[in-house]
Amino acid sequence: MADSIHPPLTSPGEIAQWPMLKIVYRTTPEAIAKLLPPGIDPSDTSNVNITVYNLPVNEQPEYGVIITVDADYQGQKGEYALAYGIDQEGVVLISVMMNGQPKFLCSTEYYRLGNSVTARCHHQGYTFLEFTGEATGEDPLESGIERFEWWTKCVRKVGGEKGYDFPPHVVKIHGSYGPGYRLAVSGKLTLKDSPWDPVASLLPMEEQLSAHLWWPEYKSRHISMEGPLDPDAFWPFVDTIGGSRWPGVLGSPAKDA
Repeated sequence: MADSIHPPLTSPGEIAQWPMLKIVYRTTPEAIAKLLPPGIDPSDTSNVNITVYNLPVNEQPEYGVIITVDADYQGQKGEYALAYGIDQEGVVLISVMMNGQPKFLCSTEYYRLGNSVTARCHHQGYTFLEFTGEATGEDPLESGIERFEWWTKCVRKVGGEKGYDFPPHVVKIHGSYGPGYRLAVSGKLTLKDSPWDPVASLLPMEEQLSAHLWWPEYKSRHISMEGPLDPDAFWPFVDTIGGSRWPGVLGSPAKDA
């Protein structure tokens, strides 16, 4: 436990110990409900959870942004993943096809200089979110975190007609983390209009709740196939933007693009 209350020490240029930037804001319950396919239920909180990161993947840095919303599945509280924007093209299609992970190509700037923290995410020429803030001091977690996340996996029928070669199922991600080390950040999240990443329009911010830099202790992560979803009720949710779960328009890469 003593090790967990001290900040990680890294060699100059090391990427393995970058903290996650975790931002949470509250939106309206109605906004989240519109994005959840039948079978994934709104939770008793209506939070949007944003994680900006730089992690070594395939032995190189991967900059990315994860956007989830609070949601329950069969009574279990968790988060439904809408978007995983990453800058490594080699794993985007593999992740979508294998696990239903909603990945797409995205460019992310993320850095800390002294106590100043900056993040910007860009896609198809649009900057869809920005964050600037200052680390203000330790804000330790008292215990570890058990986290559930939901993805959805399906394969539409070859040829474009309505139907599935693999009908929709829920994929469960169960992660366990130690408390690690955490710093509170005082800053402002700005959501910007984008037809490719419609965070601002589909999940409008009511109140920014928190921001942290977090160095987690990774304990375990397990991905498993869960139950099926109603294929007819899910059909309106099969058309999406890129590899994300943002709703698209049939035959068009992005809504109103």
